[in-house]
Amino acid sequence: MNKQGVKRIALLVVGMLVTLVASGCRPAKPVSVDAAPGRPNIVLMLVDDLGWQDVGCYDIDEPCPYETPNMDALAKMGVLFRQAYAPAPTCAPSRAAILSGDHPARAQMTHVSGGRPPAPGHAIGHSKIEPWFSARMPAATVTIAEALKPHGYVTGHVGKWHIAMGHHGYPQPKDQGFDYSRSNRGAHQAMRPHRLTGFATNKEDDPYRLDENGFPFHQNHEDAMTFLQENAAKPFFLYYATWLVHAPIHTRSKPLLDKYVTKLGLELTDEHRTMWKKEGQTNPFYCAMVEELDYYFGILHRTLETTDDPRWPGHKLIENTYVIFTSDNGGAEGRREHVFTDNYPLDMGKISLKEGGTRVPLIITGPGIKAGIDSDVMINGLDFYPTILSLTGAPRPAGKQFDGCDVAPLLLGDVTDPSLVKMPDGTARDTLLWHFPNSSTPQSSIRIGDYKLVRNYNATLSDPANTAPLLELYRLYDGVTRGDIEEAKNLAEAMPERAVTMDARLAELLTGMKASYPYKNPICPRLPRARRAQCPQVVSHKQTGDTVEVSYKENGARVVRANLIYTPNPGDRFEEWFRVPATVPATGRIVAKLPKDATHCFINLIDSNNFLVSYPEIVTLEKPSNKKYVERALKVER
Repeated sequence: MNKQGVKRIALLVVGMLVTLVASGCRPAKPVSVDAAPGRPNIVLMLVDDLGWQDVGCYDIDEPCPYETPNMDALAKMGVLFRQAYAPAPTCAPSRAAILSGDHPARAQMTHVSGGRPPAPGHAIGHSKIEPWFSARMPAATVTIAEALKPHGYVTGHVGKWHIAMGHHGYPQPKDQGFDYSRSNRGAHQAMRPHRLTGFATNKEDDPYRLDENGFPFHQNHEDAMTFLQENAAKPFFLYYATWLVHAPIHTRSKPLLDKYVTKLGLELTDEHRTMWKKEGQTNPFYCAMVEELDYYFGILHRTLETTDDPRWPGHKLIENTYVIFTSDNGGAEGRREHVFTDNYPLDMGKISLKEGGTRVPLIITGPGIKAGIDSDVMINGLDFYPTILSLTGAPRPAGKQFDGCDVAPLLLGDVTDPSLVKMPDGTARDTLLWHFPNSSTPQSSIRIGDYKLVRNYNATLSDPANTAPLLELYRLYDGVTRGDIEEAKNLAEAMPERAVTMDARLAELLTGMKASYPYKNPICPRLPRARRAQCPQVVSHKQTGDTVEVSYKENGARVVRANLIYTPNPGDRFEEWFRVPATVPATGRIVAKLPKDATHCFINLIDSNNFLVSYPEIVTLEKPSNKKYVERALKVER
């Protein structure tokens, strides 16, 4: 066991609070420090799309209407982090980053639905092209589960996966270290024909039968309970990735829906079958979903409290279990015709690098962690992996580099002291960064101390339709005092030196991770005609053995780099495209080595004006969009 594992046992305190019940916390009986098992259990509960202001104990300014007694009670048992962040503003990259310890920029997995050739979504409508990004976490990645298994842990995954192509592509949880895996959506399955029909009943044959408290049977929750009941005799790691509270926004509990309709003074109409236009935290369907999440979590935690620990006679599982409760990204606010929730006072939500898109609830409890503490120390989901290894005494996998920090010294010490979060060189961490070169508002951002800088890539496109400034600078805090967490006052012009310095640091860190950036679309008529006319033009290509050679002519802009984009599984349900660098040995010539499994390919040329030219073309003015990539690609001859 490492030093943190020893310290964890030494810090067990007599009379520590250990249980979460629907009515709140109650103290456990005194524990014997000497008898504590050396390998604690870990429960990592990763909620889908839960916002920073969706949990009662996080309320600032106006309280939210969602009732979360079990989450609120959990906060009284451990540490509530008010400045906790997800690694990314969307699901897949955050999940991969948490399980792998690799920053999304380094892993080239920055958004969902990757593994496609770079192409504009529309020839005229889109002035930018997203860079290639991976659809999945590589199977060779050593996950938390794989690191814990050799240390004697049984590992379980329940719920959402989505760090492969789709939910069911390779690799799956059992390919990456999980002994047990279940992904049933349970009561989260879409209601048919719409969400005002098909409510659960009390009938015995109803697959979503309501329990005595009016909550539907939820197989996702039952799977987590099964794992706990079957594996209590060993040290366990449970990765509980709930399907709640992601869309579809509905509840199978009519009593729970009616409760919030009444509480909010609403009246449901036929329009609400598919829409909710009222702004704010007013959607009763979403209200019900949050309370359902809280209810199921309460049962799970209560099971930890009431189940005898076979490894520690006379004690309960909770006394030797760390619980990490958080969300994969900021709250999904929905859209104008279907509002889900509201992250105010934070700006924006999921799919944005503003605070509403990345700041998340985070509560951590367990042996040696003081109870009822609020902390303003910056934490990131990338910190979980190294911290779990430290708390369990498991060794770091050989050659493993972490982009997060081990925060066990913080958790087991003064949780309000940021100097306890150390970088590899021993200095206190004061910097976090995010990279999201995707979607309609591609951005990167960096937070250094109280300040946060956002870089908007749309501002670099020379597209008159894009009005975002290149840099946005906000002072979120003034020491311990709340500042502009709304990100309403852009200080970039007032503090140009700070903005430039932070932008340079952001660029330096991203360069070190070999991050990818958006390109300009050479056929978008909104971009300057003169620059588009300078784009290179492919003249011919030939394949010789496992080499593809492309000849091109320059029209004023130099080709600065090139990539080969290829697929090994054309036409497959999970058709996936990969990227490898090509070489530019001389002006007018590109050479790419074909991987052995490549069947079709594209060559990407990037010029000095940052335009991306695809050969063959995927999107043209005559064919504005085309996702059947194999139809346009070069066929590899074997």
